[in-house]
Amino acid sequence: MKILCVSDTIMPQLESAANLRRRYHDVELVLSCGDLSAAYLEFIVSVLNVPLFYVRGNHDEGYSQSPPGGEDLHQRVIKYNGLTFSGLEGSIRYNQGTIQYTEYQMNMMVIGMSGQLWYQRMTRGHGVDVFVTHSPARGIHDQEDLPHQGFSAFLKFMQWYRPRYMLHGHVHTYDRRKTTRSEYHDTCILNINPVTVLEIDPL
Repeated sequence: MKILCVSDTIMPQLESAANLRRRYHDVELVLSCGDLSAAYLEFIVSVLNVPLFYVRGNHDEGYSQSPPGGEDLHQRVIKYNGLTFSGLEGSIRYNQGTIQYTEYQMNMMVIGMSGQLWYQRMTRGHGVDVFVTHSPARGIHDQEDLPHQGFSAFLKFMQWYRPRYMLHGHVHTYDRRKTTRSEYHDTCILNINPVTVLEIDPL
């Protein structure tokens, strides 16, 4: 499956219907790692005529009133075309934003997903194929300033549930020297910001 992954930064080339059809005509799914307007996401999926899966970023408070037309992956597991997807939204708490969490809160969410993912991990080797977040994991692609620190809870998620991929945004990649692909246990971690095409097949 070919997945168009977007996050954080609106790209002018993705606001062109002609360019979308030319470059991404064979995409089967659009996946957002957050901090993008609902209108931007809906334009992309309407042109490509494919489903949208997403998690909210820390700046996506507007989704509460007008969410994009797609599947919110937060604390859910969704199967599509032979692949399983799950997600956890938001960033580390750094002010009073509503889509920010303490490390304790995120740990509780990771533990709370065990009922959905542990059996698959034991039977398939991977609890989920694609783990979608806004924030990075602590120490992997994150930064030292508080708003961009990653969650240690995501390290636990990968240790326990062994996703094949973890996709995140939140940390901008203007500097091409930034590391955007890493390995942790059995998981390939990608910072997909601002746009990445991922090709993945069912096991």
